[in-house]
Amino acid sequence: MSAVSDRLPTFPWDKLEPYKATAAAHPDGIVDLSVGTPVDPVPELIQKALIAAADSPGYPTVWGTPELRDAITGWCERRLGAQGITHRHVLPIVGSKELVAWLPTQLGLGPGDKVAYPRLAYPTYEVGARLARADHVVYDDPTELDPTGLKLLWLNSPSNPTGRVLAKDELTRIVAWAREHGILIFSDECYIELGWEADPLSVLHPEVCGGSYEGIVSVHSLSKRSNLAGYRAAFLAGDPAVLGDLLQIRKHGGMMTSAPTQAAVVAALGDERHVHEQRERYAARRAALRDALLRHGFRIEHSEASLYLWATRDESCWDTVGHLADLGILVAPGDFYGPAGDHFVRVALTATDERVAEAVRRLG
Repeated sequence: MSAVSDRLPTFPWDKLEPYKATAAAHPDGIVDLSVGTPVDPVPELIQKALIAAADSPGYPTVWGTPELRDAITGWCERRLGAQGITHRHVLPIVGSKELVAWLPTQLGLGPGDKVAYPRLAYPTYEVGARLARADHVVYDDPTELDPTGLKLLWLNSPSNPTGRVLAKDELTRIVAWAREHGILIFSDECYIELGWEADPLSVLHPEVCGGSYEGIVSVHSLSKRSNLAGYRAAFLAGDPAVLGDLLQIRKHGGMMTSAPTQAAVVAALGDERHVHEQRERYAARRAALRDALLRHGFRIEHSEASLYLWATRDESCWDTVGHLADLGILVAPGDFYGPAGDHFVRVALTATDERVAEAVRRLG
């Protein structure tokens, strides 16, 4: 076991525990803006779908029910503008983090192969490479990378942690470059429903991919759009050759989304009203926190989309974390997402309206 765990970095959130204790000691309680876990109720129609499917004694299938695949393909066409999406172009997964962590292994990557991801990025991209014993490299512009040995290129738009959105011309250029060099793209688009000052575009959009899904797969999650983090509900869409191989591997591995969760996802993808309502909640919290941070002396960069504000006081991120913890506010240090974030903090919008109002009061 140690041979596997020794490949992994220190779990970053453990470093935050002393600051969490400081924030929790505030007389009016902690305002936790660190992890980014949803706090609002699961929409009633989704709960009802889950309950209705509760009597599911048999094994679910890895590929999901035909109804689930219909729901995913329909959503991809309506929401992403994808064309010609069939059941062969989609695959349910057990939450997106599981996929990110195990994808390089499932693709058969190993020593000598390279996995690339943004310089500021979700830490699990690196974890996935390490689990597979593959090399990992970071980029500002992926087309400036040496393509030799590069087998998997992660895109992330909107970005976690920065909220940056890749423009259509950037995406188009990157897809063309990757195809030229035979590099597989996985595009993490889990925050695509949360564009504020930009309208995020999927790699599956025909103006980006040219109507072909060869060599590209997009990753989508219902954790944030539908408050389903506890359900572990996500899916892939894109190259059927890649997804077909993954389906076979995942069958052997028993990587099945539970049957009640599959029914809940069908309901969630078929309803836009709850998505709009949740966006409005986040938009109000974002506006309040953004104004309060700016008044408090912060500068905010990017953050045109996603569920976070990427903020700095031009000091060590840990000094900022400590300063806010003294106010009873817990945020994530930017160096969790790479050394380039060492002067930033990531402020999540995932707190109740009451807690956000309390944070605004303390920052004032």
